[in-house]
Amino acid sequence: MTPQNQSLSEVHESIDTTLPRKGWRRILAYFGPAYLVSVGYMDPGNWATDLQGGAQFGYQLIWVLLLSNIMALLLQSLSARLGIVRRRDLAQANRETYPAAVNFCLYILAEIAIAATDLAEVVGMAIGLHLLTGLPLIWGVAITVVDTFLFLLLQRYGIRKMEAFILALVATIGVSFFIEILIADPNLAEVATGFIPTPLTDASLYIAVGIIGATVMPHNLYLHSALVQTRKIGADSKSIKRALKYNFIDSLVALNAAFFVNAAILVLAATVFFKTGNTEVARIEDAHRLLQPLLGTHLAPILFAVALIAAGQSSTVTGTLAGQIVMEGYLQIRLNPWLRRLLTRLIAIGPAVFIIGIYGEGKVDDLLVFSQVLLSVQLGFAVIPLIHFVSDKEKMGDYVIKKWVQIAAWLVALILVTLNGRLVLHAAIDFMNSDATLGAKFAVGLLLLGFVVLFLIMTFYPVFKKKQVPVSSMHGDIVALDNLTVKPTQKIGIALDFTLADEKLIAHALAQGQQGSNYVLIHVVESVSAHYLGAASDDEETRLDQERLSEYQRQLEQKGYQVSTALGFKNRTAAIVKIVADNKVDMLVMGAHGHKGIKDYIFGETIESVRHKLNIPVLIVNV
Repeated sequence: MTPQNQSLSEVHESIDTTLPRKGWRRILAYFGPAYLVSVGYMDPGNWATDLQGGAQFGYQLIWVLLLSNIMALLLQSLSARLGIVRRRDLAQANRETYPAAVNFCLYILAEIAIAATDLAEVVGMAIGLHLLTGLPLIWGVAITVVDTFLFLLLQRYGIRKMEAFILALVATIGVSFFIEILIADPNLAEVATGFIPTPLTDASLYIAVGIIGATVMPHNLYLHSALVQTRKIGADSKSIKRALKYNFIDSLVALNAAFFVNAAILVLAATVFFKTGNTEVARIEDAHRLLQPLLGTHLAPILFAVALIAAGQSSTVTGTLAGQIVMEGYLQIRLNPWLRRLLTRLIAIGPAVFIIGIYGEGKVDDLLVFSQVLLSVQLGFAVIPLIHFVSDKEKMGDYVIKKWVQIAAWLVALILVTLNGRLVLHAAIDFMNSDATLGAKFAVGLLLLGFVVLFLIMTFYPVFKKKQVPVSSMHGDIVALDNLTVKPTQKIGIALDFTLADEKLIAHALAQGQQGSNYVLIHVVESVSAHYLGAASDDEETRLDQERLSEYQRQLEQKGYQVSTALGFKNRTAAIVKIVADNKVDMLVMGAHGHKGIKDYIFGETIESVRHKLNIPVLIVNV
């Protein structure tokens, strides 16, 4: 696979598992990806659903958590298998399989899922900061933008350091809830009854689907298939089988840790709130407030807030990585990580600020639960293609999943689609029976029809597909170099700033020319008079600038070159672009002074803006 086709190319195969290692060192070389994935299973979105589930229904929904964990283990192991065997992430595999229109829809859904995940992180972090410090939620939401810089810092130190940071946060969450459970001292016999499946009412169904959505998350399927590729493995059968085995163990340990955290939250809520009659506790803030009087210790609410902050902070890293994977895989667009992170975070902050500003802080927890249900509704659009890919004997070869695994996977998909379908159907019926306008009802109906059509195409297209969509690289297909002739450059513009760099700029421009080429010496007057009067300006600076251009022209003409001059006024970018157009310049030469940091944005502004407004070659000379 070429570098531009690699998933997460910055860290692709950056950890070499082929080096000779023995015992635990060999296994630990593979451990890490599942821990980054597991943080998505214990992010703040889980807290809201687990707390509501425990407070309203006691231990009744523990079996839903267990079912979710089993589903997650199966699906994440399939995702890891796809990445290890085919060296493709889920987004890349989708792009190679489905038509462009279907891929674009799947990409939009994946981005919505990532935004919903990030929304939970934003709100959870803000609530955690509020509980620990008293900071208003609206300010806590704004502060979460700083997560962008934390991600950049971690990325500089490589994937192993990032994994270690996440593992430390996961340990913080686990230890905090272990202590909470010891303090709460639940009746283990009663807790065990929660593992027995019970029928779901409409109220418990909403929470149950939210729990599944918070546990089995769409973006994690994209993420895991890419993260396993950070390990360099041998191409032989033994190496691949070893990688599959150790990554399954990695997933088993990491996801069981996530199950413990989720179960601990639910059990804590059931023990402290449901058992004491506080069944209306649905907000994280209420849970935090009641922990101290009901458990009789100051430590409980502090641990609760610390664990919440750790959960939100750890999830922020994986959301950015997942966003990078889906954008590069589906659209083959590669953004700078900081820009990708900032865009994702700002999209998530918008709804949070809107809800807090319009409806107040009391609706924040409802927003968290809704974000998890939104994730669950989109699960089928990630799960079904994944099952198709790992069941493909032609692509997977000897590593295709066994029949019983295929049956189990399709059963999981059926459960997810059925639960989601029931939830969406109830919501649609309620909306159609509401007082909404006819236009709104019609729009919702069209949207649901579109979902159904997309779902059917996505599900059955791989079965009936006749030929493989050609694989294209990140930068498009390789171009045949058959036409390497370029129109001769007749007129070259030189943007001068009247410094010692002028001589170097002119020298580079002359080197680009040919016999008979014309050179246009350009300078933009930036005096106050020139700014207001433009070409009508006749101040001293304008006259001196014209005299200098004329002197350069005289010297060059003495050397046999054909030269003209042009003064620009007011805005530098607009003036240079206008002179280039008026003089029909074929190439422009500009100077870059090697500024760094903030100076690059200040002094490099003209170069970038001019370059983007011209469709001719622009030679940038470092002076």
